[in-house]
Amino acid sequence: MAVYKQILLVFSTLLVAGLAVTAPIRALSAETSVEVSPENNENLDALLRKGRELVDLGDYGKAIAIYEQAARLDAENPRIFSGIGYLEARQGNYQAAVEFYQQAIGLQPNNADFQYALGYAMANLQDYRAAATAYRRAAQLDRKNVNALIGLGVVLFQQQDYSGAFKAYQQAIAIDPKSWQAYSSMGLVLIQQGNFASAVNLLQQAAKLAPKQASVQLKLGTALLRSGNTSEGLAAFEEAAKLEPRNPEVQLEIGQLLKAQNDFDGALVAYQRAITVRPNLVQAHAAIGEIQLEKQDFLGAIITFRRVIQLDPNRAEAYYNLGTALKMRDRTSEAIQAFQQSLDTYRQQGNNNGAQKAEAALRELK
Repeated sequence: MAVYKQILLVFSTLLVAGLAVTAPIRALSAETSVEVSPENNENLDALLRKGRELVDLGDYGKAIAIYEQAARLDAENPRIFSGIGYLEARQGNYQAAVEFYQQAIGLQPNNADFQYALGYAMANLQDYRAAATAYRRAAQLDRKNVNALIGLGVVLFQQQDYSGAFKAYQQAIAIDPKSWQAYSSMGLVLIQQGNFASAVNLLQQAAKLAPKQASVQLKLGTALLRSGNTSEGLAAFEEAAKLEPRNPEVQLEIGQLLKAQNDFDGALVAYQRAITVRPNLVQAHAAIGEIQLEKQDFLGAIITFRRVIQLDPNRAEAYYNLGTALKMRDRTSEAIQAFQQSLDTYRQQGNNNGAQKAEAALRELK
């Protein structure tokens, strides 16, 4: 497949994106069958039933309001707070999720699920140190928690602690020798360290355990290409596309690979394929906008990032990139507005690095 032929250089760490914020929060939901105080039993039961109905309907905002009422009736029930945290995380409100999980942990500090969920939310906020602390605690409290160890490995990888990440994955495999996610992630660590031959061995093991996982084939293809096995590497990429021809995530990851190697035209093809399957895939639109910035197509970038913001109004980076494109078109007042929105959103999300970046951009224009 022609779009893959230039995949010969640096592996993008974004291939781990499907795992980077780790597996979905397990064993956590908005609780409806919890112990309640006798004097509040009738009212609280009614609220919890109503909340659960709203969750089943997908109306998370109203469900949160109901559960907050329940929390006022039973402020010592950690499951209610964890349920609210779960719903906030489902909506991408990770800072709010962190606050509710912390309340749940304050009431029940030795609950491994709460610690795991806190790590998940922290990782999504890119607070990898805090996420690592929470994942470690979850793994200590539940010695068989493979997901916590994989999550720990991922956030250590993001901090470039590759030996620590590799050790965490090894511990996961010791618990579950059939964990293809751990083998796949270990392969990624070795790719990052330039040990491509060993990476191939681990990724082939992952492929045996999970022969229908396109993400494994993508990593295997990269390791093969970097170890000089071009034909086998391209075959692995073709297998990934064959396994999931209608999966936009596969095309998204291929786009990230090509983009990381400055093959912008090839990346654009992959992103457009992803959008063809899923028109509202915000990550693909955002990546296209970033390429337009790289190619100095600032008018195109303005249009694209406005679309990204329409799809995800809480995407702080999109406001920042929109401001950059507007600035390059000398649309200063609009750029200031975009950077200010970026700053406000970064602050709301607790992203201090992003806020500092937006503040610097604003100082340049004012």
